[in-house]
Amino acid sequence: MPDPHVPGQGPPQGPPPDPAIFAALGEEGMRRMLRDLYRALAASPVAHLFPSGEAALLEAADRSALFFIQVCGGPPLYSRFHGPPRMRARHLPFAIDGAARDAWLGCWEGVLEGCGSRYGFPEEHLPGFRRFLVEFSAWMVNRA
Repeated sequence: MPDPHVPGQGPPQGPPPDPAIFAALGEEGMRRMLRDLYRALAASPVAHLFPSGEAALLEAADRSALFFIQVCGGPPLYSRFHGPPRMRARHLPFAIDGAARDAWLGCWEGVLEGCGSRYGFPEEHLPGFRRFLVEFSAWMVNRA
């Protein structure tokens, strides 16, 4: 059985979120959503894994938004500005265990609550987006 803590042997990534999500939110909606996520993360048990200070936190949120824009069917902005995503490799320096994953997913749940009215998120695509987050976050776990 593959060891999910060894790079390149983790769980497979499932299908990406539906492109209708980006079509509805656009770049600005995606940035607003990720900024709200990062503000929640800054107040969470995994705050130490994220930049401190509002400017640095928002810069990280905007970089993450570029990834989500790309993965949700928008233009390949993350790749254009930062190279291939390779998110697992980029996050290996950070100790991400099951508890960190759960905290990250919990912050996402708070942001996704009411996301239809706050960001214009098409609520019929929430189950698929949540599935993506669960599978993606499992892929990011790098410590027992």
